Amino acid sequence: MKIGIVGSGYVGTTIAACFADLGHEVMNVDVDDAVVTALNDGQAPVSEPGLDDRLGRYAGETLFATTEYADLVDFAPDAVFLALPTPATEDGSIDTAIIEAGAESLGEVLVDIEGYPTVVVKSTVVPGTTEDTIGPILERESGGQIGVDFGLAVNPEFLREGSAVADFTDPDKLVFGTADDDRAREALEAVYAPLTDEADVPIVHTGRREAELIKYANNAFLAAKVSLINELGNICKEYGVDAYEVANAIGLDDRIGEQFLRSGVGWGGSCFPKDVNAIVAAAREAGYDPQLLQAAIDVNDRQPERMLELMDDHVDVEGKRVAVLGLAFKPGTDDIRNSRAIPIIEGLQARGAEVIAYDPNDGAQSAMRERFPDVTYLASASPTLSGAHAALIVTDWPEFGDLDLEFDLMSNSVVVDGRRVVDRREGITYEGLTW
Repeated sequence: MKIGIVGSGYVGTTIAACFADLGHEVMNVDVDDAVVTALNDGQAPVSEPGLDDRLGRYAGETLFATTEYADLVDFAPDAVFLALPTPATEDGSIDTAIIEAGAESLGEVLVDIEGYPTVVVKSTVVPGTTEDTIGPILERESGGQIGVDFGLAVNPEFLREGSAVADFTDPDKLVFGTADDDRAREALEAVYAPLTDEADVPIVHTGRREAELIKYANNAFLAAKVSLINELGNICKEYGVDAYEVANAIGLDDRIGEQFLRSGVGWGGSCFPKDVNAIVAAAREAGYDPQLLQAAIDVNDRQPERMLELMDDHVDVEGKRVAVLGLAFKPGTDDIRNSRAIPIIEGLQARGAEVIAYDPNDGAQSAMRERFPDVTYLASASPTLSGAHAALIVTDWPEFGDLDLEFDLMSNSVVVDGRRVVDRREGITYEGLTW
């Protein structure tokens, strides 16, 4: 098949490379010349394991990028995926300006694409956006009609940063929101056939609005589960109970499950914070106040301050050097969006500390340097810990679990572990968030 993809961020680039790996011909459209050049050179514009390898294999062969929507006409895709960002606004709702602009540009050329192209909304949008906003734009700009001249579907992504390629190739489920459009359904089935023919992947056939909400429900449930185990971990801490032993036990109950039961400093990234806030805002606009989801947000927002308070119990950091280990929101990525390191650094600076930071990913350090230019960033953990009066471990990079004698370089070995990666031992004052 021939597949068009509008947008080349984490999602657009990942699905482009993975669709090409499934044997499809792929054309990416992006307004950024630098991104298009990188893709055509086989280089990923984002940091994601396994992506460069796939792009290098198919770029210039079956995967191409362009800045011109008109190139889609000659390419004649069977399906065009909209994989554009829907950033959060100040009140938590999503800003659809970018995907609306993409829909307008796509609509202008849609009428000239041969056959029955199916437009697939891959972006995360609140229920009704595809039918009430994107669809009318496509019809207005193309002069065509949904269900007659082109298809319209929703196919939410469940790709985690740091494991996006693996999540694509081994999905828990595929969601096809095509309503009653058989041709759109058949197009999506054909797109994923090379994947589903090789493995027993559950496919959910549903309406467009249901598909939109499934993505939010998925992330809201997981975020709430993390906040719940963090709340339980906070209770365990007060009683001197090992929260991980408790979590291991309750995880044996198949109604609960063991995943997402590692309590710590909280969730961040591009999905959980944006999606949970967005569905809360959307629900309130619809007339319902989702108190449980708001509580999940509140618990998560408090966790960095709890970490700082544990530090305060042992040392006054005003005028003193403090090491922050981990800047990316999770291991395996350079993304600092909503990283728990951000409120940690802000809290340390408010206390008058001299902040020294390190992350194994150079991209994460560069991004954080733009946000906090007055923080000192070093090239490894040892010099970062040297002379520090406290160390806060924010991201669970595997190399931090190997640290031991490096803590002896500190002036005052207070270690506050937000991810349960360091072993307690004599010679360091260890505080875990949940133990």
